[in-house]
Amino acid sequence: MKKVVVFGVFTFVILALAQCEKDKYVSPSSADSIEPTPYYLKVPQGFPDYFLEQQNALTNEGVELGRKLFSDPILSKNRDVSCASCHLQSSSFSDPRALSIGTNGTATTFHSMPIFNIAWMNEFFWDGRAKSREDQALQPVNNPLEMDLGWIEAVKRLSADSDYPRMFKAAFGTSVIDSNLAAQAMVQYEMTLVSSETKFDAWLKGQASFTPEEEMGRIIFNSERGDCFHCHGSILATDNSFHNNGLDGDADLKSGLYSVTNDQSDFGKFKTPTIRNLAFTSPYMHDGRFQTLEQVVDFYSDSVQNNRNVDVLMKKANSGGLGLNSSEKNALIAFMLTMTDSSFTRNPVLVP
Repeated sequence: MKKVVVFGVFTFVILALAQCEKDKYVSPSSADSIEPTPYYLKVPQGFPDYFLEQQNALTNEGVELGRKLFSDPILSKNRDVSCASCHLQSSSFSDPRALSIGTNGTATTFHSMPIFNIAWMNEFFWDGRAKSREDQALQPVNNPLEMDLGWIEAVKRLSADSDYPRMFKAAFGTSVIDSNLAAQAMVQYEMTLVSSETKFDAWLKGQASFTPEEEMGRIIFNSERGDCFHCHGSILATDNSFHNNGLDGDADLKSGLYSVTNDQSDFGKFKTPTIRNLAFTSPYMHDGRFQTLEQVVDFYSDSVQNNRNVDVLMKKANSGGLGLNSSEKNALIAFMLTMTDSSFTRNPVLVP
């Protein structure tokens, strides 16, 4: 019996020591770490599902960090320009200026595209030079026409800031800041910029009716008469592709997608913008040349240039355009304006 007791005591001591040995390797910092809170992005009814790389899963902390970075001029050389400077909520996160002005007082190459519904996009900028959301977030900091700081200096500034190391720690589990994590945070925030509360969406759900003029515009839009549906016919109101829409003749044609692909057939092609929220995103086209929707529709009706790479979808390019009458033009505009989401431009949750 004594052997049994001694053996039992010995076994208990060994197990206790083993447990102590195990406990010695538990890091207090990791034991106390708190996982970020998942952020659930609601997909609007009728929208396709979105895709996001697993390593950049949305979290409340990541979105909060991205929102702050998006609006902070700390990322520009002269601390006077932020992403929000050229992507204003009141303009549906685009710029009311034809060309934006960077930290050095110079104009950008293109009009600032609106930033919303990017969860359903896979290429970015008018010329397609960014092939991922993160690349889209990284480029302006390096661009001498925009923020002109560079990410090495940007990381130094963020690391020395009183708030950012703590916020990076909460979002990503580390207070060691780098450009990739900063880009991931900004993308998380930009993913939350979803616009879908429009009359058009209500009509799709059977919850609204169009006026006779809007209905006339819908029919024109979705027929060869208006020829809009080829590029803008999806629920996203863009095909997320690149087209040469005959804006200029050969002498004035800008390179567009060609500057990325070096393919001559891409010369003059630019990304198809969404026509959601057109009421807020003027001026229009890659160079902001048109101030009003009336000017845009007039162009497609009467001023299309039959350049060497004009898209095959521009079937009336040879005759200068669609030749719409005034009633048809007004109806088209009325229909396109049913895709206006006024709540999106006023939602206080979307900005710091």
